[in-house]
Amino acid sequence: MFRVVKTLLHKMPTFLLGAAVAFAVVLFFSVQKSGSASERVSSDTYALLDAFGEVFHRVRRDYVREVGDEELIEAAIEGMVSSLDPHSAYLNPRRYRELQINTHGEFGGLGIEVTLDEESGAVKVISPLDDTPAMQAGIQSGDLIVRIDDTPVRGMTLDKAVDILRGPVGKEVTLTIKRGDAEPFELTIERKLIKLRVVRTRLEGAARDGVVGYVRLAGFSEKVAKTMKREIEKMKEEATSPIVGYVLDLRNNPGGLLDQAIAVSDLFLSGGEIVSVRGRGGKNHQRFQASKNDITDGKPLVVLINGASASASEIVAGALKDHRRAKLLGEKSFGKGSVQTLIPLKNRRDAALKLTVQHYYTPSGTLIHKKGIEPDILVLKKEKETPSEGSNKKTDEEEDTQLQSALELVRLEARSTAQK
Repeated sequence: MFRVVKTLLHKMPTFLLGAAVAFAVVLFFSVQKSGSASERVSSDTYALLDAFGEVFHRVRRDYVREVGDEELIEAAIEGMVSSLDPHSAYLNPRRYRELQINTHGEFGGLGIEVTLDEESGAVKVISPLDDTPAMQAGIQSGDLIVRIDDTPVRGMTLDKAVDILRGPVGKEVTLTIKRGDAEPFELTIERKLIKLRVVRTRLEGAARDGVVGYVRLAGFSEKVAKTMKREIEKMKEEATSPIVGYVLDLRNNPGGLLDQAIAVSDLFLSGGEIVSVRGRGGKNHQRFQASKNDITDGKPLVVLINGASASASEIVAGALKDHRRAKLLGEKSFGKGSVQTLIPLKNRRDAALKLTVQHYYTPSGTLIHKKGIEPDILVLKKEKETPSEGSNKKTDEEEDTQLQSALELVRLEARSTAQK
């Protein structure tokens, strides 16, 4: 029925279009009236939809410049969805394609994961990504981007700000940064093609002290769990003496795909719940369980987290902490515990709705959203911990007090286990 009305719209005079739009939307919702009580539409809703039709018609007819129907309607959809929370969004065909490219682990831009700071209206940095222009320029977790080139950020949607931040590869962008109570300052950064190497491994220490397997995970893109498993197995084969334990570094990891968070957690567990996700009113409740194949054979494990560990990182950290499989060391995590699902739109080819539909809970039933995960051992980072361009990598690692504390803790627990 709705499609019939939609077809008739193209044949109507302009002065009837606004009323027709309202009528079409109302007619669509009236079809839903036979559904459950929660799906039924009140008379107030009909009045608001009629107002929408009137506004649409007035803007289309009287606005100072001509605006196409597609632009107006997409703007209305974007406004509705972005008002829900910073992570829900309408993805037009271009944005949907970009999201799919990002999920595959390669894209153009600065290399930062951001959210919208509700209090200030600025874009808040969750984390700079490893080996990217943003990290090399010294951008830090918690920085507020208040201006991009000459454009103030306040009042923008998150998607709009991200669109501006990306831009053409090779072109510079100037960010005005507010960091804590200090005066705002500018950073000019050249956009580059971002190729994420999300898994890094290496062996730390000598046999006399105890060799520790270090695993750095920078994100949760497609197939990252398989890559991590392969890299850990390779590291075990290359070790000339037994590995006494492992450090999993989730600092500055902004998250990613839910299924990969579950798969990564499963690598270190021998059973039990990994995470549960719950929708509105307790609906769509799902629990995800671990298998019985701990790739590290139960050896001591320390997980590094900080204020830029978010989303999928918190799922992994929360699961390993609740099962007492690992000690968490570092600083409290970011606190982004919502799950977004991508819903391709039937009547808008190649577009999609990214909608927050669930919150996730750790195995103990703890909600992480806006709370974060507390480490078992609090170790604050030193000011000079992010490697700068041209710095000595070995020196930076030695000055990384969090990493050094984690390595020491793994060796201590390994010795304690050996004495039992």
